Amino acid sequence: MRISELAAETDVPVATIKYYLREKLLPEGERTSATQAVYGPAHVERLRLIRALADSGVGIAASRRVITALDDPPANPSHLLGMAHTAVSPPVDAALDLTAAAALISRWGWQPESCDPQQVAGVARALDTLDRAGFTVPEATMDAYLAGIRRMVEAEIDAIPTTSSDAAVRYVVLGTVLVEPLLLALRRVAEELVSGERFGDAGS
Repeated sequence: MRISELAAETDVPVATIKYYLREKLLPEGERTSATQAVYGPAHVERLRLIRALADSGVGIAASRRVITALDDPPANPSHLLGMAHTAVSPPVDAALDLTAAAALISRWGWQPESCDPQQVAGVARALDTLDRAGFTVPEATMDAYLAGIRRMVEAEIDAIPTTSSDAAVRYVVLGTVLVEPLLLALRRVAEELVSGERFGDAGS
């Protein structure tokens, strides 16, 4: 298909597709002349991925890292997961105090030094934001968070496809990037439902 047809198929403007081509997010089409190229199903799939990343708030640089992970994944699934996380996590701030984050991770019975520093820093930033707001998560609630997260992650890891490396890469990378907004939305829905069950409908 021509670029206009690719745009119609994916509902992405031609100008945006050309931008993704310039940024090397989308591979070049097969040249039919100096100024014309044709595109196939792989371009449609890649373009939909790029748009999904953009709609999830992932910037161009991070999107490029995600796509690199898809195109050239490490052999070790654990390394793949780390690459996916690194692609969409902000860099570590050397001035950030990681003490509280390390203590929280230790409550899982894990060694914080075995975790990617970027992810420990993410916990530290979140805890620091809570602290500056003067908000403390009750200890029993935090324990419930940790237990629930552990069960959720075990289910996610168990579901990693083993049929092919390509399937595993897509599952890990896209699951990391695109599922988090769903989890947040589901948490908010559950809070409304459970709150209604516990306290009744204030409007009734």
